[in-house]
Amino acid sequence: MANEIKKTVKDVRDAIKEGAHKGNADIERENRSEYGDVMTPGEKAGSMAREATEETKAGIDHAKRKVRDAT
Repeated sequence: MANEIKKTVKDVRDAIKEGAHKGNADIERENRSEYGDVMTPGEKAGSMAREATEETKAGIDHAKRKVRDAT
């Protein structure tokens, strides 16, 4: 019983973090689409890198939940 509660708490925490990371990635994408014309190439590259980083973090949190559910 205690293990199930711990598992649920970890799943909820990872789901919240995944959502936050996806939201941050969406914000970066929206910033580029809105301000892309006035951004320097370096700013665009940085924004793309931040978006990719946030998507990767979201994927890791999602994978952690999947692995935890499989065991």
